[in-house]
Amino acid sequence: MTEIAFLLNGTPVRMSGESPTRTLLDWLRESRGLTGTKEGCNEGDCGACTVMVTDAEGSRALNACILFLPQLAGKAVRTIEGIAGPAGQLHPVQQAMVDLHGSQCGFCTPGFVVSMATAHLNGATDHADHLAGNLCRCTGYAPILRAAKAAESAPVPDWMTADRDALTRTDFNLTEIPPGGSGGAGSPPGAFRPATSDALADWYLANPDATLVAGATDVGLWVTKQLRDLGRVAFLNGIADLQRIERQGDSIRIGAGVTIARLRTAIGADFPSLDEMLRRYASEQVRNAATIGGNIANGSPIGDGPPPLIAMGARLHLRRGPDRREIALEDFFLDYRKQDRQPGEFVEAVTIPARAPALRVYKLSKRFDQDISAVCGAFNVTVEGGRVAAARIAFGGMAGTPKRALTVEAALLDQPWTEATVQAAAAAMDRDFTPMTDMRASAAYRLEAARNMLVRYWHDLAGDPVSVLEVAP
Repeated sequence: MTEIAFLLNGTPVRMSGESPTRTLLDWLRESRGLTGTKEGCNEGDCGACTVMVTDAEGSRALNACILFLPQLAGKAVRTIEGIAGPAGQLHPVQQAMVDLHGSQCGFCTPGFVVSMATAHLNGATDHADHLAGNLCRCTGYAPILRAAKAAESAPVPDWMTADRDALTRTDFNLTEIPPGGSGGAGSPPGAFRPATSDALADWYLANPDATLVAGATDVGLWVTKQLRDLGRVAFLNGIADLQRIERQGDSIRIGAGVTIARLRTAIGADFPSLDEMLRRYASEQVRNAATIGGNIANGSPIGDGPPPLIAMGARLHLRRGPDRREIALEDFFLDYRKQDRQPGEFVEAVTIPARAPALRVYKLSKRFDQDISAVCGAFNVTVEGGRVAAARIAFGGMAGTPKRALTVEAALLDQPWTEATVQAAAAAMDRDFTPMTDMRASAAYRLEAARNMLVRYWHDLAGDPVSVLEVAP
């Protein structure tokens, strides 16, 4: 790993010799004595380790427990110790938490405060969404949400914009900072931080057994939970050309490095149902790190990204060295955790149509927020002259891969678009899927849920209220 430099609570630090898979959380607590950032779940679920990270794109809340040190190069980190002012002045959200009794045992409080301060800096007022990734087991959320609301109108303190100002100053250069981190001279072998996809393609072709790390929201758990040695690692978050979103006529090309948060901002207005599902995709901290390419490439049968993309007819762009190829996204998934990807080949982008007015996406999980789907269904049916002209239906959580409901689609084609047609097609769901029973749902429940989602889709297109957030008893 080459030397990395970043700002920590306004102070420049530079380090070398650290393991490339050492997490920010461990480094903060063990090497810097900044113990306000807590270790709770150590897998990005509880938010106790939340920090604020700032770069050219702005400031966002991230989970320090699954954030590797090389991902911070050239950025600014602010922990709970840096939320108060340099003279000890409380941040408005801290004062509001005191005034409105938003803390009891205090273990989760630092993470809540950092999330709230980041939202306050960004002018975000959808507090329930921004705090869905911070779990509290004793205070309860009502006083915390009241505190966030009370601080909305308070001015942003000067020190909270200092990181952004420093990073954008032309006379500020992190490469000139003297060493200030832990670790001695020398770098462990096997870590690579490419600046372009061309550099990644050359390196990955020569190192096909290496691990590619984009947001680390999945790979991070390989280290923190499975204690795996990842060997050679490439960190992709510095590759600007993988983070582009380009509108090309009647299609949109989305780079593999685009985060879920950026994806929502860029295309949410075009696909409101997809946007609503992505609002429930993990938490704010995870959405700020997780990439659409990573969500596809890890091949999870319960990933929430592939079903709607498949329903839209997405095309996947793969690259191996200088060679590129394009396939239908559904053809990428061959079997459980097995994809049509050659050694040294990586996901470069995905292309979707610019419009899909009939697209609807339904996520079913035990918890409404920040939970893994038991079933995720995506529906895209074209009706012309009262009859079904085209149908694309895809599910996650119903098979070993994200998968289309081809038999159900065939049962709909050329039929009148009526509830009777939909009910008859739904009955064929068990010919497309043989789901498993696990802790999230039984096989029978998953099949019934999938059938009901198709019926829900018919009512949705008919203009009937179908959301649990809209339907009143």
